[in-house]
Amino acid sequence: MKYVDMEAIYAKTPAADLPWDVATPPAPLVHLIEDAQIPRGRAVDFGCGTGNYSIYLAQRGFEVTGVDISPTAIGIARQRARQQGVKCDFLVADVLGDLAQLTKPFDFAFDWELLHHLYPEHREKYVRNIWAKLVPRGLYLSLCFSEHDPQFGGSGKYRTTSIGTVLYFSSEAELRALFEPGFEIRELKTIPVQAKHGPHLAVYAFMQRRLHGSQDTVRASSHGGPRATS
Repeated sequence: MKYVDMEAIYAKTPAADLPWDVATPPAPLVHLIEDAQIPRGRAVDFGCGTGNYSIYLAQRGFEVTGVDISPTAIGIARQRARQQGVKCDFLVADVLGDLAQLTKPFDFAFDWELLHHLYPEHREKYVRNIWAKLVPRGLYLSLCFSEHDPQFGGSGKYRTTSIGTVLYFSSEAELRALFEPGFEIRELKTIPVQAKHGPHLAVYAFMQRRLHGSQDTVRASSHGGPRATS
């Protein structure tokens, strides 16, 4: 299945009209930060969009890099950071590419509502990229829409939104199979999350990079990260 051109969406749609452009940081992330479950350090926000959550992390003392495939989104993110007097690095890059621009390892990786834009055949590559960009025992938080979410027709793994994006809706089991070869999962659960146009059910995964994993993980690590076995 062909991916939607996210740059075209950002270029023609005002940020305020995008369903995922929310200024308030998500409560699960805020809880982890305020509860000190994620110590301050170097953080990367994959699929950062217009930078709201990267800016939040920087305001809480993190050294933050935001990554998005859309030059328009990154331009808005840089402008917002300047307006708020916050220092962030924002980069235009494909999360499925080699991410060569990210030259230093991170203590914390984060994606919020990115993974449902990535279809199953590309997710292992993405997770290997995350693994490769984290320090040993680095932390990773991911959230994507659950297959039990009632929105966008309420059924089916692939669903089309009102702005033309096609999203993939996940189960807890398939995400566990995706993440476990390279990460120790601290918490995996389905939770309600608030959005601009109503609540969603989403799968929340908070995890830590493995030092030593399965044979597949160890073998793949010499080539830049773990290979999931789902």
